[in-house]
Amino acid sequence: MYLLYLDDAGSPSNPNDSYVVLGGIGVYEAQVDWFSRELDKLATPFEKNPEDIEFHASSIFSRREKPWKELSLDQARGVLKAVLKVVSESYDTARLFSCAIRKADFPGEDPVKLAFEDLCQRFDLFLSNESKSGQRDRGMLILDESTHETSLQSLSREFRKVGTRWGSLKNIADTPFFVNSQASRLIQIADHIAYSVFRRYNAGDAQYFDIVASRFHEVDGIVHGLSHKHAGRQKCLCPACLSRRIGRSS
Repeated sequence: MYLLYLDDAGSPSNPNDSYVVLGGIGVYEAQVDWFSRELDKLATPFEKNPEDIEFHASSIFSRREKPWKELSLDQARGVLKAVLKVVSESYDTARLFSCAIRKADFPGEDPVKLAFEDLCQRFDLFLSNESKSGQRDRGMLILDESTHETSLQSLSREFRKVGTRWGSLKNIADTPFFVNSQASRLIQIADHIAYSVFRRYNAGDAQYFDIVASRFHEVDGIVHGLSHKHAGRQKCLCPACLSRRIGRSS
């Protein structure tokens, strides 16, 4: 079973956020324990019971909660990067997926719904291509239970039956599961992936994104795992937009 853990960054209702991002990491079920143990190692210096430490990217970045409020700016940024380096140095089969929606370019639409549909379709196509290559795995979506809970839980009840606006979903085994981020290290990693993409597009700060940029699902030089939805994509030089333009022209 291939598990895709997702979390969000940015708020649909906050005018200071130009983007809403949904993103995360796909891993085989047998690999979950390794990621959990690696984050436990990172947590050990901050708490004798490492499972009591939750790695929440925006809280670490802002240093507004213990134990992060006791760190210097550089130390806090180092924690964020350390979590992302666990991903960059992990299994070759681990793949990242994310969708960034520029809210102003989709007036009247729910950006969370747009991102969710986009990622469902991308994940389903990824699983379909894996099956064609002989790796016959079904997939499952796992989301933070606080991730815009109302809209995503409503969508999840219907998405297996009606699919997305681009077609039905054939390789995802069940409706998404919602779990508590405190209890799931993989959700915490998904939170960092979403936050790194959010910082890349919303603030032009790529120092976190660059650590994991090479881990987004890619085929023949085209980055399929990252989607940047905005009006200026014909001139955008980000990996998602640029790789698609080059792929179409080659």
